[in-house]
Amino acid sequence: MLEVSGLTRRFGGLLAVADASLHVPAGSIVALVGPNGAGKTTLFAMISGFVPSDSGKVVFAGEDVTGLGPHVICARGLVRTFQVVQPFGRLSVRENVAVGTHLRVADRREALARATAVAERVGMGHLLDRPAQALTVAGRKRLELARALATEPRLLLLDEVMAGLNPTEMTEMIRIVRGIRDGGVTVFLIEHVMQAVASLAERVHVLNQGRLIAEGAPAEIARMPEVVEAYLGHGVAERMTAQAAGGAR
Repeated sequence: MLEVSGLTRRFGGLLAVADASLHVPAGSIVALVGPNGAGKTTLFAMISGFVPSDSGKVVFAGEDVTGLGPHVICARGLVRTFQVVQPFGRLSVRENVAVGTHLRVADRREALARATAVAERVGMGHLLDRPAQALTVAGRKRLELARALATEPRLLLLDEVMAGLNPTEMTEMIRIVRGIRDGGVTVFLIEHVMQAVASLAERVHVLNQGRLIAEGAPAEIARMPEVVEAYLGHGVAERMTAQAAGGAR
């Protein structure tokens, strides 16, 4: 579904991403993890067309999309969410989601109907008429996800969709993300909540100081000394290993 080859980006003297290459298979959930400032969001921005790369290639569904604008890439089915959610505060949830449906539908009535269906899919059916500015953090996260889903993506890039959620909200979001994949959308996510990574991801790529340093299943990366040293720490690594072992039984 997604092939990234040698993506590199510099900001002045800072090498933000260096020669990053990875693969996201169709129908999978793949995670990108690493310390703050590792370059994860910059990598997402290059893949989705928001930031140009200095070198490298992005191939989506067999087509080279390197250098295309984000609106073109979105129309082809590769869509991202943003870590900082910025809805149209005075518009309702339904109207915010309809902004996404208008990518595929011109008619307002049909766009709103599709927006209703998408909002219900992420558990926001009871909030359709609420102004976006009145939503909680969890509500805004779901709204950001719904707006992206409304564009009918084939590949969804999620940037820290679990951030700021309490344990109950996180459990529900894990269920929603898994349901999105089961509905036919491939998912590539940036996440710091390693419980969510261990629960969702089939493969994990680890980025540190702009370079991909490891790749494997959650239980595998939790045992890699370089990943434990650079990012996880021993406590988190042990919990991830135990969680993976519990899921395998």
